[in-house]
Amino acid sequence: MRVPLSWLREYVDLPATETGRDVQAKLISAGLEVETVEQLGADLKGPLVVGQVLTIEELEGFKKPIRFCTVDVGRANGTGEPQEIVCGARNFQVGDKVVVVLPGATLPGGFSISARKTYGKTSHGMICSSDELGMGDDGTHGIIVLPPETEVGKDAIELLELVDEVLDIAVTANRGDCLSIRGVARETAIAYGLPLRDPALIDVPAPNAYGYPVQVSDPFGCDRFTARTVTGLRPEARSPIWLQRRLQKVGMRPISLAVDVTNYVMMELGQPLHAYDRSLVQGTIGVRRAQEGEKLVTLDGVERKLHAEDLVITDERGPIGLAGVMGGANTEIADHEITEDGVNGTTDVVIEAAHFDAVSIARTARRHKLLSEASRRFERGVDPQAAAAAAQRTVDLLVLLAGGTAEAGVTEIIAPSAPHTITLPAGHPDKVAGVDYGRETVVRRLQQVGCDVYGQDELLVTVPSWRPDLVDPNDLAEEVIRLEGYENLPSTLPKPPSGRGLTHRQRLHRRVGRALAGAGYVEAPNYPFVSEQVFDQLGLEAGDPARRVVKLVNPLSDEEPALRTTLLPGLLGALRRNDGRGSHDLALFETGLVFLPREESRGATHLPVDRRPTDEEIAALNAALPEQPRHVAVVLAGAREQAGWWGKGRPADWADAVEAGRAVAREAGAELIVRKGQYGPWHPGRCAELVVVADGAEQVVGHAGELHPRVLKALGLPERTCAMELNLDALEAVGDGVPQAPGISTFPVATQDVALVVDKPVPAVEVEAALREGAGELLESIRLFDVYENAEQLGEGRKSLAYALRFRAADRTLTVDEASAARDAAVALAGERTGAVLRG
Repeated sequence: MRVPLSWLREYVDLPATETGRDVQAKLISAGLEVETVEQLGADLKGPLVVGQVLTIEELEGFKKPIRFCTVDVGRANGTGEPQEIVCGARNFQVGDKVVVVLPGATLPGGFSISARKTYGKTSHGMICSSDELGMGDDGTHGIIVLPPETEVGKDAIELLELVDEVLDIAVTANRGDCLSIRGVARETAIAYGLPLRDPALIDVPAPNAYGYPVQVSDPFGCDRFTARTVTGLRPEARSPIWLQRRLQKVGMRPISLAVDVTNYVMMELGQPLHAYDRSLVQGTIGVRRAQEGEKLVTLDGVERKLHAEDLVITDERGPIGLAGVMGGANTEIADHEITEDGVNGTTDVVIEAAHFDAVSIARTARRHKLLSEASRRFERGVDPQAAAAAAQRTVDLLVLLAGGTAEAGVTEIIAPSAPHTITLPAGHPDKVAGVDYGRETVVRRLQQVGCDVYGQDELLVTVPSWRPDLVDPNDLAEEVIRLEGYENLPSTLPKPPSGRGLTHRQRLHRRVGRALAGAGYVEAPNYPFVSEQVFDQLGLEAGDPARRVVKLVNPLSDEEPALRTTLLPGLLGALRRNDGRGSHDLALFETGLVFLPREESRGATHLPVDRRPTDEEIAALNAALPEQPRHVAVVLAGAREQAGWWGKGRPADWADAVEAGRAVAREAGAELIVRKGQYGPWHPGRCAELVVVADGAEQVVGHAGELHPRVLKALGLPERTCAMELNLDALEAVGDGVPQAPGISTFPVATQDVALVVDKPVPAVEVEAALREGAGELLESIRLFDVYENAEQLGEGRKSLAYALRFRAADRTLTVDEASAARDAAVALAGERTGAVLRG
């Protein structure tokens, strides 16, 4: 909401020395968010005067039309002689009054004016448009043409009110009253402790039976409708300069007198209005819900198919307006047109000032994607008591400015309603704020807001009609606190009881993050929202459980309406974006929740707010929520080790993804089994299945490896991108939560290397498991350090796996025979289970 300080001063007698910055500070202290104070005309310097065009000479031979004009500026130029000016605009003629800036002046933006030669003539100044003076859009896109009665030589800076300060206020959704000069003036008067001259306190005639006929069929959607009629308007009447300038300062474009007046009153009082051309309205004006499929062409020229919940204004033909949003083109006020028969245009108007249901208007505006100044106010709350005053104010201005006559008939339809009252303990604001305000302060502040207050210890508060946001005692307490000043609230640090530190799950989460960060991964948290199409891109089968998703009723984006069942879509999207921006060597990780719908869907129960929920109620709520296990995932692309003087470096591959899984398992204290697997987005020949043993049974907790080329192409990822994802909660369940320190022995280690030849399809993990079991308790560690394939030496379809076995006893130094015996036992069991034979 833009509020000119000059307009604000009409209703509050601010000290003459108060600037916009001073008012901004006061309003911010009172709880309004004043974002900026715009200084209009701060760098404008005259002479800027009214001139009258005497002659116009068309200059030829140029690419665009150019005119050489002489303009009478009175004695403003010091000589009284006509001013010679070159101008390219075409929307003025001889005899018109225009705005002239003379040499020596400075226009907004620091543009200095001087006499200069152009197009073969010397131009002594400029004839100005509204844009050049920083006035905003006046709808003409050309030179400002002033009313004929404007005095030649008059100071245009004062005439056009070019110097002013405008407060730009970010009005929150609950403060619809501040979407008007009246509402902001009320807040200003309270902040300064000054009286308010309320512009809505005017004499309004009582309703009678002679007004324009109106029928309201939906009193819930429209609980108040006022109609007034003005006849005999002069079609050629224009909005006066002061009215146009005020509209421009609040951000609206002047259109025509009747429309400008309704917009002006809306900005002044906060009550949206609409003016109908009476000659185009046929029969009784009605208010009802639209019939499904009805159509209406609105003032923006768009034909709209109406919904059955839309509230519409009608006449005998059907809809003539979307109630509270925008009027229809079939009753639009016609601008004046000069013809051979005289001046044609709208002469009789019907003024509508109504109060509509906020929710209904909000839904209609969003349904039709038609947000207007009227709908913006109705959906935030409009003062229903202001409708009659706004209609009267509009009638008065039309009579004054357009020479019309107000008909005696006054139509006012009101649905019965009682004022909203709230019972408030006098000490409630004290308890909320922790400050001893006292009853007198509470009563005084509430009365300043506009409430009627009765009672002693228990206050009965009647809320003013312009504050529909005040609905319970806490709202009233907030009013007292904000007016007393949030900055005056004492700052008290809370004293929480000593806790037991982080939970085991939180500690594991942090350890995993530190381990992956130490391994060179960068954490990349992502939003938990996905599209269902991403599962096709990941290559998941039709019946894959990951395709069952929880859908949001009101998603942030229609393209991502579901909650994720895997962390990969978000991580791979982050990798793609970074790769596209030039970062090609990437290693990212994320730990977060995934959301798995339960087999049996049930609705969530509403928990009570007046007491603590019972354990059964909380359990019922939790049972309705999806399962939310915590996962950890990594993605890699590009170089894992950089090349340099120290070596060639190497690219990231499937083994790095598997090792990331092992690192996570070590932090969880779980033994991870890695074996060949095949699933979804991973390459079938380069995918590892990650398994743990839980309660004696194997459980697949994740996968790791290189992604399938089809997935890389579908998602636009770099070649050979690798990924790993694990169920961290499942690892925690089987892991030992006690951190294990490495054992340190004073006895030497005995190392034995073995190279075993097996068939190519035999997984190395099976060979390793057999070696580990056969070696017994003396085996300290085993490591695969070489894989060799050569058909001439090993035979067709065979490969050699070389392992380093480390043996150590806890109580003695092993002999060569003991180490060799353990090695031979390991080789024998590997040969029995996998067909392995010693190479050579």
